[in-house]
Amino acid sequence: MTEIRKEAFGTLSDGRAVELYTMRNARGTEASVTTYGARLVRWQTAGREGKPVDIVLGYADAAGYEADDTSMGGIVGRHANRIEGGKVTIAGKTYQLDLNDGSHQQNHIHGGHPGFHNKLWQAEVTETGVRLTLASPDGEGGYPGTMQVTVLYALTEDDALSIRYEATSDQDTICNLTNHTYFNLDGYQAPPVLDQEIQIFADRYTWADSESLPDGRILAVDGTPMDLRQLTRIGAHIDDDFDELQMGHGYDHNWVLSAVPDAHGLRKAAYAVSEKSGLTLTCYTTQPGLQFYTGNFLDGTHVGKEGVRFERRTGFCLETQFFPNAPAHPEFPQPLLKKGDIWKAQTVFVLGRK
Repeated sequence: MTEIRKEAFGTLSDGRAVELYTMRNARGTEASVTTYGARLVRWQTAGREGKPVDIVLGYADAAGYEADDTSMGGIVGRHANRIEGGKVTIAGKTYQLDLNDGSHQQNHIHGGHPGFHNKLWQAEVTETGVRLTLASPDGEGGYPGTMQVTVLYALTEDDALSIRYEATSDQDTICNLTNHTYFNLDGYQAPPVLDQEIQIFADRYTWADSESLPDGRILAVDGTPMDLRQLTRIGAHIDDDFDELQMGHGYDHNWVLSAVPDAHGLRKAAYAVSEKSGLTLTCYTTQPGLQFYTGNFLDGTHVGKEGVRFERRTGFCLETQFFPNAPAHPEFPQPLLKKGDIWKAQTVFVLGRK
């Protein structure tokens, strides 16, 4: 049975105490989450020759996360990713969301201010893991309705980390939650991930402009550097002379997942491998899309655990989600949460060894 311990994780600038919960299974694998932003802080397991490897980029304490501007490890919402002009229309009424992204701060990203990843959640230990809860008031970030959110992190005996989401609202609203962990299968202190390999189970992707906003087109990956259906070295084509990669400064795009869901609604989204550590990471999700981001805007100014500086491309994200800018494109699956309904989603990350 997974053991769970609780400890102090420092304080925020306003004096509020932050906690850290660490789950440990019989294999000795550990996963730690904090009440600040419901962030995944650490995921450590035995790599090649039994050497412990922590595959999650992160900070040493709450102060580090409070100063962070990369959403590192956090649960982001109400709407993960970008919305053009920050405008959403629900039941014929248009709402203006916070504008906090883009070359002129003209778009909306990750829930605006403060965003779920910058809020202090409540936590409790359950039989299966750590449950974190949050109340988001009506009007926060510009969104209608008071939203109640629950996220359950659970570490299994076979090294799977499950993240289950539930949300309700007293008004129709937008809901698109994801986890924004930066992974490095060689360890958080390792060089860039360019020699690690990635496979994404998707035949198509949503074209995006220089502001990372889809324009509604869903294009085939065939014959492009976006074709990651076979295991591919991350650095193999990341700087190719291809419009999407040039505008995104590397991979920072949404793939339309094509695998058939299983009986639990989970479909295989991605598989990553490190020959150096011998670790693999498989991602499953109930969501229709996956944003694969290669840390293109990490720049060495962020100082994490043990004083490690997170340089460009030292981590990759697997953000399971509704498609970016979906409210502007009704042909996309829509992240609408109606009053009285329960929004549910699940993503499972499974660690393995070659």
